[in-house]
Amino acid sequence: MVVLEGESGDAQTITANDETKQDAKIPNSLSLEIFRIIKDAQQQHGLRHGDYQRYRGYCSRRIRRLRKVLKIPQGDRRHYRRRDVTATHLTATNAENRLLCVPLLQAERAWAHAMQLRQEANTEPRKKFHLVSRLKKACAHAHLLLQLCEQSGSCDARTQLEAGAYAAWLSGALLLELQQWRPAAESLQRAQLVLEKLSAALPEDERLVYKQKVDELKPSLRYCAYNIGDESAAGDLVAMRGQGLIENLDTLMAQAKESRSGIMHEVEWRGRRVTVRPEKVRLFLIALQDLEKSVASAQNTQAKIDILENILMDCKDAISAIKDEIKNDPKLKSPSESNQMSSINYLLSYLMYLRLVRTIERNNLLVQQAEEARKSNTPIDGKKVRPQDLTRLYEIILQNYTELQQLPGFENDAGYQKEIETELKAYRAFRCYYIAQVLTGLRRFREALAMLERCGTYTSESLASKLQDKWLLEKLKALQKDIESCKFEVHADSVLEDDDDDEETKYTSGKSYKDKKPLVDRLDDYREETQMLTKNPNIFKMPPPMEAVPCKPLFFDLACNFIEFPNLDDKTGAANSKKQGAGITGLVKGFLGWGKSDK
Repeated sequence: MVVLEGESGDAQTITANDETKQDAKIPNSLSLEIFRIIKDAQQQHGLRHGDYQRYRGYCSRRIRRLRKVLKIPQGDRRHYRRRDVTATHLTATNAENRLLCVPLLQAERAWAHAMQLRQEANTEPRKKFHLVSRLKKACAHAHLLLQLCEQSGSCDARTQLEAGAYAAWLSGALLLELQQWRPAAESLQRAQLVLEKLSAALPEDERLVYKQKVDELKPSLRYCAYNIGDESAAGDLVAMRGQGLIENLDTLMAQAKESRSGIMHEVEWRGRRVTVRPEKVRLFLIALQDLEKSVASAQNTQAKIDILENILMDCKDAISAIKDEIKNDPKLKSPSESNQMSSINYLLSYLMYLRLVRTIERNNLLVQQAEEARKSNTPIDGKKVRPQDLTRLYEIILQNYTELQQLPGFENDAGYQKEIETELKAYRAFRCYYIAQVLTGLRRFREALAMLERCGTYTSESLASKLQDKWLLEKLKALQKDIESCKFEVHADSVLEDDDDDEETKYTSGKSYKDKKPLVDRLDDYREETQMLTKNPNIFKMPPPMEAVPCKPLFFDLACNFIEFPNLDDKTGAANSKKQGAGITGLVKGFLGWGKSDK
């Protein structure tokens, strides 16, 4: 792993194919993506704004840190003693990819200094001589890097190709500054040829760096051809195959392709090839290659289920690694110029597809285990297998297929959607079959017959669509035979159910009787009913039925307030008592002088 540090001292990781974990499987094989590493470093440390001085300072600090970590110091604080990276360092048992970064960064530091002097040479012409010396120093370090890659035998083919192209580019830049047009054109053409070959051989997401570098070389080549005065100077590149680096170009390209395929650098799915960068994803894809053999050699169904469970956990970790990479770099979400999915998103969809497919395989094994236990009447985990359990498993499988249909980037892929829909119908047939068995157990025979009819329709359509899965095809043929026999059984059970209902409506003293009327409505009728001893006895209907009640009158009689009742004092004796009271009062009034009139 190449670690770049900024001016603030914060470490920034650049993922490259030179990770030591990845190369641990290939002994003494070092790898370094030179152009991608320097491109990332330049963009992060000043060259995005043309600040060559900042980039030069970064290279110096980085070299000092690398020498300290790799234990290759150049003397102490008082004395300087030059120590270069040699082939001995690369062939040692503890050799690592960062050893190659030392000469690379030395060349970058000298080149950055030269570019800084070029900016200053506009006002100070004498600095042009210093510029040339710095370019010569950069070429010396670049050729040292190429020599280490070729002579040590510890570097892979891709690293050798990139080191040669890098050295040829710096040589062309130096010769161009010295106005040696023809040698400069030859060096730049060598670099262009190697970069074009690498770009053609690599996956789509890795081509951008090399294409940009090729585009940078084109103006220099045209300028050389103009100064030479001969258009053939930038012509036939095939004639250069006998010169230095180009003589073994085809061999190195073949080795680079072979090494990539050996360590799962890329994967091809549905006509598109994508590069695999995260380490967890590579390990998962390598483990996936031996999955079929492991499942086939398992002793029983439970062992197969355990193997798939483990691979599903690894797949989950790989998906998390991809999502973390997208989260850390939002630029990865953007599509390419061809309006296709970006490679990282395409790889994420591929991993999600693998997870769902392996989940369906695991669920099919669970169905197989449940069917075997149901036929042999053996419980699983202490519970008897019921048709409801199988229905639930098929529901989960159908949900997995629904997620496959909604996979990002494949919603409009007609071929992909047709394949998923064909298998979806097949599993719907199995679900309908077990739903029919559940309804039969509930004595709902009409619904069960309807589900069996639908099951037969799905089965016929699936068989007519020519399934590619042979195991699923054989299972559908067996299901088609079971549907007919199941229909006859359900029909016979429904006829027997009707006969039983007719017998139960008749009164028989020696047999149990079942009536729909509640007990409160037939208290005068004695019948023996086993239903009264159950948890739901038919005693009273709740809520009770509605009954009609008289309503209030619409008009009220208000005439009673105006009725004059007859005087009944004569009959009740109230009149005599009044007369007696009046006589005594008059006597007293006359005797005392009261009550005299004023008339």
